[in-house]
Amino acid sequence: MGYCREIPLNIEACEVNLYLTDDACEARRLKDAGEAVLVHFHEGNKGQDFSGFTYAVLEPDEVGEDYFEKVYRRLKGLPIQICETERCLVREMVPEDGQAFYDMYRSEAVSRFLQDIHESPEAEAEYIRSYSALQYAFYDYGIWSIVEKESGQVIGRAGFSSRSGYETPELGYLIGEPWQGKGYAYEVCSALLEYGQEELEFDRVQTLIAPENEASLNLARKLGFVYREEISLSGKAMGLFLRESVKY
Repeated sequence: MGYCREIPLNIEACEVNLYLTDDACEARRLKDAGEAVLVHFHEGNKGQDFSGFTYAVLEPDEVGEDYFEKVYRRLKGLPIQICETERCLVREMVPEDGQAFYDMYRSEAVSRFLQDIHESPEAEAEYIRSYSALQYAFYDYGIWSIVEKESGQVIGRAGFSSRSGYETPELGYLIGEPWQGKGYAYEVCSALLEYGQEELEFDRVQTLIAPENEASLNLARKLGFVYREEISLSGKAMGLFLRESVKY
């Protein structure tokens, strides 16, 4: 007989429950009722249909509360904070950030170095919605929003991606034009490189930069990246820079 266990959590000063169950019917009932559900896989329920459930564990007693909170947040669309710097918070993107990014893209100082620019704030929000559901859930890293503490505004985004044909994770960033030239990129990227090493166990990180992007070239050198080679990306010459892990 299956079981269902309530896991109490405190999320943003609210008492909530994550439901852990090994029964597919109960899992589906709870999900249909709007609850956050974590599935327990084991030998006894191999034949049950758990399609449509993103998160599952094999040994729930060996999982800590941090993981349960992460699952709850992902299932409820609540962004997870990645790191904090002196002036910024870095957190997962949410669809509500779409307008801020769309506004940034309209600046030529930003858009001329971007490959993908969405045609509307709604399209950007939909991209974030799909990206969050797939990237964060399965890779546990990605591109994140940068929020200025003082104003609460989204001022850019940065993080790591996996480029087809390359094994090394890639650092990328975007800072909106009003906040460029103020050291935000260095401040945030430095913290993310430390996070990548300590939390994600990246032993090396790459970045691709257009030869004419002087600001990013200078930032890469300041962050400890070293030029390796020129590559062609969609017919455009790009410099590939590599940074080996260092001990902090």
